[in-house]
Amino acid sequence: MTDTAKAQILAVARKALHTEMLALKHLENSLGDAFAEAVEAVLACRGKTIVTGMGKSGLVGRKIAATLASTGTPSFFLHPGEAFHGDLGMISKEDVVVALSYSGETDEILKIVPFIHSNGNRLISMTGNADSTLARNSDLHLDVGVKEEACILRLAPTSSTTAQMAMGDALAVALMQLRGFSSVDFARLHPGGSLGRRLLMTVGNVMHKENLPVAAPDCTAAEMIHAISKGGLGLLVICDGDRIEGIVTDGDIRRAMEHRQADFFAIRAADIATRNPKTIRAEEKLIAAEKEMTRNKITSLLVTDAEGRLSGVIQIYDIKL
Repeated sequence: MTDTAKAQILAVARKALHTEMLALKHLENSLGDAFAEAVEAVLACRGKTIVTGMGKSGLVGRKIAATLASTGTPSFFLHPGEAFHGDLGMISKEDVVVALSYSGETDEILKIVPFIHSNGNRLISMTGNADSTLARNSDLHLDVGVKEEACILRLAPTSSTTAQMAMGDALAVALMQLRGFSSVDFARLHPGGSLGRRLLMTVGNVMHKENLPVAAPDCTAAEMIHAISKGGLGLLVICDGDRIEGIVTDGDIRRAMEHRQADFFAIRAADIATRNPKTIRAEEKLIAAEKEMTRNKITSLLVTDAEGRLSGVIQIYDIKL
């Protein structure tokens, strides 16, 4: 590909992104009371927030419903065509319906509007035309109109779907704020994700507790090297009976070899051990262990019981799997 061709491609892409950026800026500036009322309506809803739409608007609607559901607002997507052929029974009287149609004239959407009204549901529409049939027959209307599509033909839904997506995100984020939705709440709904794992699982769930590398304070240099290598954790816990005296890492060994040189094999564990190593209890959450390691710029914590005895070892790699 020639440099000229690459430049043309980049120019088209940048123009598309700029056009969509302007659409979002317009959306930001035009946001008003209707949005606040829509948030209030969803917040007061005792049922679910049902999102519906056809075509590209339907695809955006699926994403909006998923975002709402994962951020504390019970929600699901209902295909308007399927709804008209029997799935309207999925809408209970306590639900709020959010209908997406950029033109506001989508036949499949308009066909289910009479049922929504007769069922007593509040209808929030999201269109690009405030004078459209859907907008005029809604309890609340969110204007997502854009000046032009980013498509080079100005035909394919591009800027308009971006505006719809952004409006849905703004709705979800505003609801999160009002609900006091926290990272812990997010983790509860995403237990399989990295954040969920760190917020819900405890140190005891993942710590190393079998065949821990432990040695006495008078352990020799050769014994320390052997124990650290065998333990596979890059460290050695120094204990006097049940009492933890310190910790020796493979880094401590390397530094001792460099500084002591010929005298290295004369040292004992107590000579190079770090006293009062950082510890944590097994019942603490992984997120607490991660914060402790980050704050102290270390990669391992000793896990102790209520009496301060060694129970295990947890490392940063155990948390960030």
